[in-house]
Amino acid sequence: MNYLYFMKKAPEETQSTRIARNLADRIISGQIPPGARLRQDHIAAEFGASHVPVREAFRELQTQGLAESEPRRGFRVTEFDVAELREVAEMRSSLESLALRHATPNITRVILQEAEEVTRHGDSASNVRDWEAANRHFHRLILAPCRMPRLLRTIDDLQAASARFLFAAWQRNWEARTDHDHRTIIEALRNGQTDLACATLARHVGWIGKRKASVKNADLRETYEISG
Repeated sequence: MNYLYFMKKAPEETQSTRIARNLADRIISGQIPPGARLRQDHIAAEFGASHVPVREAFRELQTQGLAESEPRRGFRVTEFDVAELREVAEMRSSLESLALRHATPNITRVILQEAEEVTRHGDSASNVRDWEAANRHFHRLILAPCRMPRLLRTIDDLQAASARFLFAAWQRNWEARTDHDHRTIIEALRNGQTDLACATLARHVGWIGKRKASVKNADLRETYEISG
């Protein structure tokens, strides 16, 4: 089952889009690690495709910031560091609050009810993949009504970048969480408090923290975490 929403599947997607979507899922979840080479022949064989759609898929991954081209060496998965995490968090903080402000007039009672249900599902998630799927769904629900497709595509790419950090930090020792910020946003939207909803969302996605994570040898290492 594909739990990730990063590249939304179109009703009739091209072969290159299907390949890019599948590879993006693996890169974001950490199945394909940072720095790994993307071998055109192997991927073409796996998907039963020629080299043309595979190259197009690689270019799509490059556009999303998930892969990069190296002269005479092909494509590899991009690395990421805390400087990138800060950049992504600040961009999400600005752009998601902008999208929410434009979405607010179009958010219905039904949307808010679904957002509550999705939040409850995330609170009960037993692993990071299920939580990320619910979290992504929540953000999509409250932002999509802005009806600004270019802005939403940019936010999608930023959320995919955030998810790479999330999976890296929480692949082991997942801890269930209650998302109070999501509930505050829902209640503010229900009460017509647009400024409060936007400010809470901006703080929510812009937050970066540190935690101790265990590694294979049972030692602890410091890693960064995000709230959503």
